[in-house]
Amino acid sequence: MTHLFHALLTRPVKLTLCSGISILAVAASAKADMAAADITEITVSATKNAVPVFSVPASVSIISKEEIDDLVVSSVSDMFESVPGVFFDGGPRRTGEVPAIRGVQGEGVVILFDGVRQSFLSGHDGRFFIEPDLLKSAEVVRGSGSSLYGSGAVGGVITFNTVDAADLLKEGSSLGYRLSGGYQSVHDEWMQSAALFGKTDDGFLDGLVSFSFRNSGDISLGDGNSLQSDDNIGSGLAKGTIAPTDDLKLTFSWMRYANDAVEPNNGMANNTGDLMDKDIKSDTFRMGGIYNPDSNLIDLSFVTFINKAHVKEADLDTTRVINRKVKTTGFSLDNRSRFDLAPTALLTFTYGGEYYRDEQVGTDTDTVEGTRGGVPNAEAETLGLFLQAEFKAETALGDFYLVPGLRYDSFKNKLDDGSMETKESATSPKVALSWQPVPQVMIYGSYGEAFRAPSFNEIFADDVHFTIPLGPGLEASNFFIANTDLSAEKSKTWEVGAGLDFANLMFDDDRFVIKGSYFSSDVNDLIDLEVDFEFSPSCFVPTIPLPCSAGTSRNINTGSATLDGIEIEAVYDSQYFKSLASYSSVTGKDSDSGDYVGILSPNRFFVSGEFKVPSLSARLGARLTVASKFDKVNDSTEGRPSYETLDVFAVWQPKGTLDGLRVDAGLDNITDAAVQSVYAGVIDPGRNAKLRVSWTGAF
Repeated sequence: MTHLFHALLTRPVKLTLCSGISILAVAASAKADMAAADITEITVSATKNAVPVFSVPASVSIISKEEIDDLVVSSVSDMFESVPGVFFDGGPRRTGEVPAIRGVQGEGVVILFDGVRQSFLSGHDGRFFIEPDLLKSAEVVRGSGSSLYGSGAVGGVITFNTVDAADLLKEGSSLGYRLSGGYQSVHDEWMQSAALFGKTDDGFLDGLVSFSFRNSGDISLGDGNSLQSDDNIGSGLAKGTIAPTDDLKLTFSWMRYANDAVEPNNGMANNTGDLMDKDIKSDTFRMGGIYNPDSNLIDLSFVTFINKAHVKEADLDTTRVINRKVKTTGFSLDNRSRFDLAPTALLTFTYGGEYYRDEQVGTDTDTVEGTRGGVPNAEAETLGLFLQAEFKAETALGDFYLVPGLRYDSFKNKLDDGSMETKESATSPKVALSWQPVPQVMIYGSYGEAFRAPSFNEIFADDVHFTIPLGPGLEASNFFIANTDLSAEKSKTWEVGAGLDFANLMFDDDRFVIKGSYFSSDVNDLIDLEVDFEFSPSCFVPTIPLPCSAGTSRNINTGSATLDGIEIEAVYDSQYFKSLASYSSVTGKDSDSGDYVGILSPNRFFVSGEFKVPSLSARLGARLTVASKFDKVNDSTEGRPSYETLDVFAVWQPKGTLDGLRVDAGLDNITDAAVQSVYAGVIDPGRNAKLRVSWTGAF
């Protein structure tokens, strides 16, 4: 069976597109009066306006609280197993995992926690300082997103939304609690959490306080080896909402993440040498508001925030201590004004602005001045203004949805001492159009331009990059040098897609939805690190009174590339059975040399299925992932074999006197396959037995 899957995964994209066109041709002939399914999945991130996922002319995935719970998530990457076009680079350590969307990672992906930008980024410390148990959903918008989110949305946007009291309260109660505990064998992880939440009967006030703890050890890999990775994590969320009037709601929250980890300095590395005691802390302070009076002109929301992230690393073998601190302060505001143009036409303008400031401090006890190589003391400021129109019209030819948008950004970077400064601006247009000839069929196309501004780490890179030992008492250092002429990366993306949405196919109230797309992005002014290994003469002639050096490193704009691929996502749900499926493929090539570029992944197929057993208050299911051989490499030694993994799981939620109890059990990678999903020099985790028990009660 897996050989058949691998054969299908390696077929050309044209075959998949032709199949999709055939499906659409059949669907277009369906009766227009077929009952449409109730569409409950709503995306806000895609347009900053609540829109059904099926109708939005973009590639969007929503991961619900139910899916997060079913997966018994340990690290954030576990949540995205079924999402096409998204995978995690950097190896299996949670501190090394970095998301990539459509071949773009790092600063090419915008990450938001409840609307708060997460600007911390290093070469080996990950980006997700958040406890999965605190999340109620995640949204992934794939593709060009700078028309709404500005710099960084070249690959896409990932938005995480934390739980509210209303998400956990039992029906009819105003005060409740939740206790949870679990274990995962692959890294000997124990997890405990407790939450207290409530609301007033008049809706004036609600609140939540939650604490979570995780303790895990070395990771057991699929090849029988283990990877050093010891984490002691404590997380918390305090969140409250005040609604002084029916029109106004204010939300306040503080989210804390702390991890005391012992692992290599480079969390992505496959080694146990040079172990560091890492002290990771992140605090997010947020105040948000919604003002929505009885007016079509005002539907206002705003967020103001402070995010502080600090990673302190103490070498266990020496006295060296290095630090990186990043503080982000900012706010965003947007409003929606709606106009009824006709009984069957609606025009919505969404407009607003965003300002944020990043400040970074890097220290190293092993340097004379105490500064850290590659981590300059610098700050960046960004101001963005955007306007988007959404035009919906029902006509005799079907429903049309047109979404043009435009954003202007001004950004600058400067060193703390004021010795260097850069300024630049960018304009990001986008337009998308969808057509539903019948309610069950949707076809769309879009064009968007995006950019990724160079960071102060890239512009002002300084101090020692690396050191090469040349002999007893002699070593040569390679030094970072600044490049104030560095320009932003820019992309132009075309995307076409289609979807089907049917209800009552086999059973009452069942639903089948499938949506797929093909995209092509041209990326220019790629930023890459140029390393010059030219040794100074003093390295070979000791009498020359100059220090020995091994050249320089600097970030430069190197050229252009094309990234293209296909993504398909489908779901079937009924009272008896539920199934999810996805397929994704991405290829990136340098426009001049033809070499592969980008953070590419193998063609990947995912399918899950679960049976619902109401008589037992249980669900039983399995998940299968199949990936093709990965040969999109310039060096054949970096290729990776095909693989497949199989997981099984069970959920029990009894009723009656045990109402509130939930038991999750699962076995991931049940064959203990030695999978290498990314090129990190390390195999993925092996077989993992999971168990979690939670109780939600009311006072």
